[in-house]
Amino acid sequence: MSNTTRQWTCFTVGPLCMTAYGIIRLTDPTHGPGPAWSLGHLALLAAVLAFVPVMWRLRRWAAAGRGPAARLLAGAATAAGLLGAAAATAQTVIDLVVGVLCADREAMNAMFDGVRSHPGVTAAVYSVGPLLFYVGLVLLTAQLAVLRRIAAWRPLVVVAGIAVTATSLDLLPLGGLLLLLALAPLGRQWRLPAPDAARSRRARPEL
Repeated sequence: MSNTTRQWTCFTVGPLCMTAYGIIRLTDPTHGPGPAWSLGHLALLAAVLAFVPVMWRLRRWAAAGRGPAARLLAGAATAAGLLGAAAATAQTVIDLVVGVLCADREAMNAMFDGVRSHPGVTAAVYSVGPLLFYVGLVLLTAQLAVLRRIAAWRPLVVVAGIAVTATSLDLLPLGGLLLLLALAPLGRQWRLPAPDAARSRRARPEL
């Protein structure tokens, strides 16, 4: 599989793995430790990592053939998204390690409290940091919609997917499916136009 093919596949894999995590989480009423906890967090880790090439591809689409302002906005949104992905990855790895090391939920809670007791960890890994992932994703899809490179409803569906997830983690499967609806067709159907002046002036389909 070529690098480009893997990038297109990630538009589907990321949301699907997020959906899988949400479904597995619903089967684990105690929320760890155990096989469901570990399997679910492995699916979440795969989802977060899959979104990294998605962010890069969206940045290229948003910046291709555009001026400095558009490139700066796309770069800033991507930087925020990647920082958020790094924070989410750190959180997921911590959750996996805690789940492996602890025998019950009480021991997990005590270990989590110990991790969060370090200055800056809660903000960087558990609250503000992961939010940047969603900020970057929304900004990139919104910029593409403003540029008419994707349909205007797609960033709205991305926001809806994020909103339902924020409402309750039990709605993660729905949030993942909404992200799949918004993003997967981009990976299947669209190709990045060359960022030269001639092509940048051509009409592009909205998907």
